[in-house]
Amino acid sequence: MIDSITPSRLNGVLPVLQTPFTDKGEIDFETLAGEAAWLLEMGADGLVVGMVSEVLRLSDAERNELCSFLGDLATRERTQFVMSVGAESTHIVVENGLRAESLGATAVMAIPPIAVALGESEVFGYYETLIAALSIPVVVQDASGYVGTPLSVSMMARLRTGFGERVVFKPEATPIGPRLSELKDATGGLADIFEGTGGISLIDSVRRGIAGTMPGADVCWSILLMWKAMQAGDFPTAYRIQGPLLSLLTIQTSLDSFLAVEKHLLVRQGIFKNTHCRGPVGYVLDPITTLEVDRAFASLADVCDRVIEPVL
Repeated sequence: MIDSITPSRLNGVLPVLQTPFTDKGEIDFETLAGEAAWLLEMGADGLVVGMVSEVLRLSDAERNELCSFLGDLATRERTQFVMSVGAESTHIVVENGLRAESLGATAVMAIPPIAVALGESEVFGYYETLIAALSIPVVVQDASGYVGTPLSVSMMARLRTGFGERVVFKPEATPIGPRLSELKDATGGLADIFEGTGGISLIDSVRRGIAGTMPGADVCWSILLMWKAMQAGDFPTAYRIQGPLLSLLTIQTSLDSFLAVEKHLLVRQGIFKNTHCRGPVGYVLDPITTLEVDRAFASLADVCDRVIEPVL
């Protein structure tokens, strides 16, 4: 494995990268490098490839190329890098995980198989085999807000008991707050948990004892301000930012709506050249919604004292 930083515990603000594409539909690595540099320069604690990175729409070769590129970048920057490795079989998720570890990922994240409904013992075996095969942390992602069904709290607690702090959680099933507390209680307060709703549940989740958050890349600057404020005990500042942030996030109600809005705002900020997504897509920004996104974005930038160039 290449020399990389491998923290024993993930923590902080780890934005999920959007994957930029060229006009020919290929991954735009030049723009990706700029996106990563922008996030790290503003103070992000690491980088993540996840569902909003369109990972399910990439070929195996593209996933490997993406992981290798970001693994090298994370090694140079001495930062955390989490690679999504979820698959439809235990065999493939282990292959994906081992490859990500060898390419420089400091942790992996895995959703369970989504093509068939599985019993708890099958899901437990899937994660147990993956965790045992690796030496880096594994983020158990309940992505049921987008795909699949909720993971049981008791099963997640068993994984934490069996493998210790190398098991991290990103629970997205509703109700998020009570389930987060239930998982904390089931692990004796030991579970390291990441908020994964883009910031919708961030303040509530911080009060319940999370280790960090994995927001979108587009307005990560607002999440960083909220996170730093709350770490300093300044919840009034976090609440001031939360209002306009929620106005923006409530427009995003599906995976493809997150993709559309985030890429639009990355173009607005000069980070992306275009808003290309891998099709077919289930959501496209129409002109009226775009105006609402821009209004909410402007309000958020204003409360964060961030200068954004006007739309031409």
